[in-house]
Amino acid sequence: MHHSRFVPIACVSIVLSALLITYSSLAVGQAVQPESDNDERWIWDLTVLYADDATWDQERIALMDRMSELSALQGTLGNSAEALADALDTLSEVGQDVRRLWVYASTQASTDARNRRNQERAALMRQLGGQLGASIAWMQPEIQSLGEEQVEAFIAAEPRLEKHAEGLRDSLRMAKHTLDPAAEAALAAVSPILTASGTTYNLLATVDVDWPTIMVEGEEHRLNQTGYVRLREHPDRTVRQQVFDAFWNKFEQYENTFGSTYSTRVELGVAQARLRNHDSAVAASLAGNNIPESVYRTLVEQTNKGLPTLHRYFQLRQRLLGLDDLHYYDMYPSMIELDKTYPIETAVELTLDASTPLGEDYVAKLAEVSGQRTMHVFPAEGKRSGAYQTSVYGEAPLVFLNHQDNYSSVSTYAHEWGHAMHTLLANETQPYETSSYTIFVAEIAAITNEILLSNLMLERATNDDERLYYLGHALEQMRGTFFRQTMFAEFELAAHDAVQRGEALSGSKLTEMYCDLLKRYHGDEQGVLSIDPVYCQEWAYIPHFYSPFYVYQYSTSIAAAAYFAGQIETGGDEARENYLDILRAGGSEYPYQLLKDAGLDMASPAPYRALLSRMDAIMDEIEAILDA
Repeated sequence: MHHSRFVPIACVSIVLSALLITYSSLAVGQAVQPESDNDERWIWDLTVLYADDATWDQERIALMDRMSELSALQGTLGNSAEALADALDTLSEVGQDVRRLWVYASTQASTDARNRRNQERAALMRQLGGQLGASIAWMQPEIQSLGEEQVEAFIAAEPRLEKHAEGLRDSLRMAKHTLDPAAEAALAAVSPILTASGTTYNLLATVDVDWPTIMVEGEEHRLNQTGYVRLREHPDRTVRQQVFDAFWNKFEQYENTFGSTYSTRVELGVAQARLRNHDSAVAASLAGNNIPESVYRTLVEQTNKGLPTLHRYFQLRQRLLGLDDLHYYDMYPSMIELDKTYPIETAVELTLDASTPLGEDYVAKLAEVSGQRTMHVFPAEGKRSGAYQTSVYGEAPLVFLNHQDNYSSVSTYAHEWGHAMHTLLANETQPYETSSYTIFVAEIAAITNEILLSNLMLERATNDDERLYYLGHALEQMRGTFFRQTMFAEFELAAHDAVQRGEALSGSKLTEMYCDLLKRYHGDEQGVLSIDPVYCQEWAYIPHFYSPFYVYQYSTSIAAAAYFAGQIETGGDEARENYLDILRAGGSEYPYQLLKDAGLDMASPAPYRALLSRMDAIMDEIEAILDA
């Protein structure tokens, strides 16, 4: 998981954002065995964090006792440079302990959400996050009260403040958006409660919904989220329509409840933006990492200008599938069938081979850490869908997967290990205080790995069918990561803007707003792709909406990743090191400026136009093969 850059000063937001958007696993000895493989290599070993649940609980209780120690520091920061360094070093220690506790608890919750103790551990960490926030809410206002001159004098006088310097300066930058200590303490204390709608959503969507079952080829299949993701790719169009109808009709039954959980999250974002004197919720979200709002606005604008390229892709998809018309349930099956399976061992091997352009040292590190028990690989009952990487400073990263033996799973494997290697390189290079990087750069590392994998597969393709398959997958990656995520970003913007105008949200209104976007992006009016009304419930399926203004970074990242992958492939050692330096930088520089210094301005139209050109070039190649 990735969050604010400067750990000591931003500790409250780090903890609370992590509690909102990170997930976790099972205690050792209780792990649900994978359905596809019982080899312990594919089940992560959490004893590197804590020997057992009892040890975890002892450490949690001990950490709670340290809250008074943090509170006692209030009023001491201006006494001397040494006093300031002592306080920030103490907070760093506590921050690392909190992170370790949270990773253990959250990884358990994600591998089996049915387990009561797993849910309770996550709840205890949310409580601890609130206590920590209240204990240090005075800190940022107190640092800001020192003023720039005093802070810079302290930094010059005390070598221990060097690793805290950027965090201190960042705190001064945010002074106009910081409330008085009492108000900050109150907000921090209630933040776990205020953001609990995300937890409610997750439990409802993954555990409590009575998912339907359907018969496919004589076998009964449960259409939970994992089942939906698997079956929406089915080659039989009748099955796909059956899957979509059953799955989205089930979501429609909960439209009011999902509407309530998401509306609450949006209202909270707007209220907090006003409290902190931001012009809008999106401005408030971007301010923490000093990202210009023009990045978000330029992305949405350029994506909308690029919709003809997306519509061209849909028409090509229709041609390749041999269909008379195109519906939303035709979006996921492969446009070219390839009779190949990709077990997890193959995913490991291909990702190592694809990483060769990143250098021998990168490949060796990847082989070493992925060869340890650092992954939870296979689907299981109660396990949440999707994939993620999480980490504790100084320990090997942990990777969560739901491997399905298809090429998409290989691409996901490469993606998550891109995150993990980013973490590893940042941790090796940066002190804890500047090691934590933001999603704005995190997804670049992950998607660059996917593009390098795609390039490798195209190099190894032995016939037109294989080449078409991998070209088609590259197109679908751009469709899903660039256009789809920008559509989500535009939906978030519309929902927050509506509340900011004083309008009320409901499940049905959110469905209506999402439907308008879904139809525009997919060319419903132009007859490109037909959107059936019940599928407009899809907004309720997206967990990232509970981490506001998060998803746009997938879109900016694929544009940036395409740029850097091209540089790595053609620019030699200098280009490779320029890219790896971004990963090594961790959170030591603001992410927008970090990319700009590396030659890429994400507030300009150029990277988005370049990505659209790349997408058109791939379609040119596919059409040339088909026409030949």
